[in-house]
Amino acid sequence: MGKKRIMKKSGGSDVAGTSRALNRIPKRKLAVGKLNILATFNNTLVTLCDSKGNAVMSASSGALGFKGSRKSTPFAAAKVGEIIGEKAQQMGMKDAEVVVRGVGAGRESALRAFAGKGIGITKITDQTPVPFNGPRAPKARRI
Repeated sequence: MGKKRIMKKSGGSDVAGTSRALNRIPKRKLAVGKLNILATFNNTLVTLCDSKGNAVMSASSGALGFKGSRKSTPFAAAKVGEIIGEKAQQMGMKDAEVVVRGVGAGRESALRAFAGKGIGITKITDQTPVPFNGPRAPKARRI
């Protein structure tokens, strides 16, 4: 008869598009930077900036391929922190200040994964927005 066709599945060990995310690395070198972590209930966004505050690169758990409720897990946030940490390492970063915003589940795990790549953390600040007065109260109930 004829030859049998064999199809191979691609991307077996790639957890959530991590190899694709590491392809785009800026050419410039940074020694010191600022890491912004926004951990919401639905997603975790991590942005790496230079010392002036200009964004150099960013990653999110949704951009890595996590969908639905898996985006907000600490595991997804750790993967985002690892990706940004590897990119920062390749750019030559030594130290970083960290600004954490939000009350999501991935705020600590993203920071731990980033620091685990060998980049020193000089300062951690929590700038979670807190309302002064809250939303408008409902109108009084008439009986």
